[in-house]
Amino acid sequence: MQRANGHVYVVDDDAGVRRALERVLKHAGYTPSAFGSGEDFLMGVDLDERPACLVVDLRMPGLGGLELQQLMVERGLEMAIVFISGRADVESGVRAMKGGAIDFLEKPFSDDALLAAVSRALAADAARRVVEGERARLRSRLDTLTPRERDVFGLIVTGLLNKQVGARLGTTEKTVKVHRSRVMHKMGAGSLAELVRMSDKLRTRGAV
Repeated sequence: MQRANGHVYVVDDDAGVRRALERVLKHAGYTPSAFGSGEDFLMGVDLDERPACLVVDLRMPGLGGLELQQLMVERGLEMAIVFISGRADVESGVRAMKGGAIDFLEKPFSDDALLAAVSRALAADAARRVVEGERARLRSRLDTLTPRERDVFGLIVTGLLNKQVGARLGTTEKTVKVHRSRVMHKMGAGSLAELVRMSDKLRTRGAV
């Protein structure tokens, strides 16, 4: 059965498992890339515009799955993760899920279970990319604001009136109105409520 395409990275120190997973993923219409260790994955990962996810063994010689997950976070390598393990335990599963894992499959698992987990992971990654794209567009608009316009932006989204903003900035209410109008125009906001939502999205990345 053909599914929507996506890039699925497989990391497992067992060559037989890697081959089996690659075969299932290819048959389902995905593009798999397999690595025998977390270190090899970090050196070989090459993200493109397609949704991507990682299927990784929990316990491997050297860099284990949980350690790899932590390194990815530290390096800003965002990707939905599905953990697999033949010797799973509750503590490891909890750590993996708290770290943002999409699923945790215990070996042996069925092809359907794997493909369902991969489908969820790729959907999560696709959604993340949409959000990231929107943030990038907002940051680009934010960069067009002057320093004073950014000051006004930061204050009006807190609910302050123009007069209060003027008092904070040591300027007149009329001047604040002008800056406010320019902020709304440059940010592409049709209302204050929309501008507040934009601010919330930007703050998740520390842009404002």
